[in-house]
Amino acid sequence: MDVTSNSSVAGFGGATGQSQTQTQNDASMITSDFETFLTMLTAQLENQDPLNPVESTDYAVQLATFSGVEQQVQTNDLLKDLAGQLGVMGMADLASWVGKEARVAAPVHFDGSPIELNAKPPAAADLAYLVVTDSTGAVVSRTSVPVSDEPITWAGVDEDGDPLPEGVYKFELETYGNGVHISTDTMESYARVAEIQTEGSSMYLVLEGGARVDADDITALRDPV
Repeated sequence: MDVTSNSSVAGFGGATGQSQTQTQNDASMITSDFETFLTMLTAQLENQDPLNPVESTDYAVQLATFSGVEQQVQTNDLLKDLAGQLGVMGMADLASWVGKEARVAAPVHFDGSPIELNAKPPAAADLAYLVVTDSTGAVVSRTSVPVSDEPITWAGVDEDGDPLPEGVYKFELETYGNGVHISTDTMESYARVAEIQTEGSSMYLVLEGGARVDADDITALRDPV
């Protein structure tokens, strides 16, 4: 039942002569204060046309409808409060992660020290390359690596063996099988957690270097080595 257009509900008997705008305002009041609805229902009973009274079944429908609206409003408020409490609890739980190193598939800040990389090449792969790009998206290194799930240590040098400058780099594993490209996947690596953030019901970690990742994407956590 449409509470804004049905004359017997939203207009409360028509005989009151209220405008459509007033009806909409009344509906808004009812959703926020069920007691207001009861007062208005009483007024409807007192002012209805005695020659064309509202059926008792219509009153029952009105009461049930507005009661349902009231309950829904209260439920939404309770869920909103609960979500806020869970967000605070989640942030408190993740606060201990700050300063630790999280393993995640995301760009990593390179400070001159070797970086440990982890990947899971497809079973059909027989050839793999480590592709390294800088913060501008430029490829700074592309080297052949073993087709294995064993960790790979990146020394921080380009294809000529020259040291690369400090900065944020992205690492991808490019795999092939029988000469056909299979996939290009971001490799996992460890990065220090600098900050915890919330956005709605989601929790995010800000890593050293500025990368922002979903807390659910973290696959491992360790103390700094």
